[in-house]
Amino acid sequence: MTMQFRSLAKTAAADGEIDAAEILSLRRNAWPDGRISPDEAEAIFIVNDRIAAPTTEWSDFFTEALVEFIVNTAEPRGYVSEDNARWLIERVQHDGKVNSLTELELVVHVLEKALSAPDSLRQFALDLVERAVLTGEGPTRAGGQLEPGSITSAECALIRRTIFAAGGDRPAAVSQREAEMLFRVKDATLGAANAPEWERLFVQGVGNYLQGWQGAKGLTRERAGELEAFMDDRSSNLGVFFKRMAMTNANGFKQAVRDVGLGRRTPSRDVAGEAARDHGVTDSEKLWLDARIDADDQLDPLEEALMRFLSEA
Repeated sequence: MTMQFRSLAKTAAADGEIDAAEILSLRRNAWPDGRISPDEAEAIFIVNDRIAAPTTEWSDFFTEALVEFIVNTAEPRGYVSEDNARWLIERVQHDGKVNSLTELELVVHVLEKALSAPDSLRQFALDLVERAVLTGEGPTRAGGQLEPGSITSAECALIRRTIFAAGGDRPAAVSQREAEMLFRVKDATLGAANAPEWERLFVQGVGNYLQGWQGAKGLTRERAGELEAFMDDRSSNLGVFFKRMAMTNANGFKQAVRDVGLGRRTPSRDVAGEAARDHGVTDSEKLWLDARIDADDQLDPLEEALMRFLSEA
């Protein structure tokens, strides 16, 4: 397959396009073993670099194939390694810029698909969108036709998908750094002809950081690997037991543990209580919010909307 990709890369370099029949051929030959190799992933990027105007068919194949490589190549599957995240970032900006929305879409889709990913990848995607809003240049800016200092519907969608993606240091939750990014974008776009969904995104994003459950963190890639190895250890009766119990529901699992008497019982974690306590705005979070609202000595419309949301909640 690698030789076929190299041949296609040369063809694409000559005419700057790839047709539907070639894409179908690649798709049929891409996963005979269910995996994408590093050489194949690199070849796919080479083809993408040569295409002047990616079609929907190519963008779909490009994203699907590379998500499979980045998310599921290294064990444990679903946990993006530091090496794969670094490779993706370097490959996307190999010439100092992100050339297409297809590449940015790939980064965001990796974050959505992964169970966990290095925070550098999530930050990379958000930096690209923020830079486009502030400078008017980048893959979301329709070839430079849009003025800087406003935020589009496409950019709102990308930010929303990224900050609430599964992969990251706080899966499906907004971190302080991301909330600060929302404030910077808000300050840079005040009074502009912004997308109508921007106010809602700002309020929900910052509100999620202030009222979100701080305990909602996923397994690290290293810890997931340890647990997977433990579950796969069929020589251990305990491993077999837990693997069988993992296929039951939560109540069945708890009952089974009690039935076999595995160790001393410890008080269960009060997840509901933790979530309820974190829902309130803490003193440190209030100081953080006050500092941003007081920065320009005025309460703008989006900050007013945020304050109403917090008071109603």
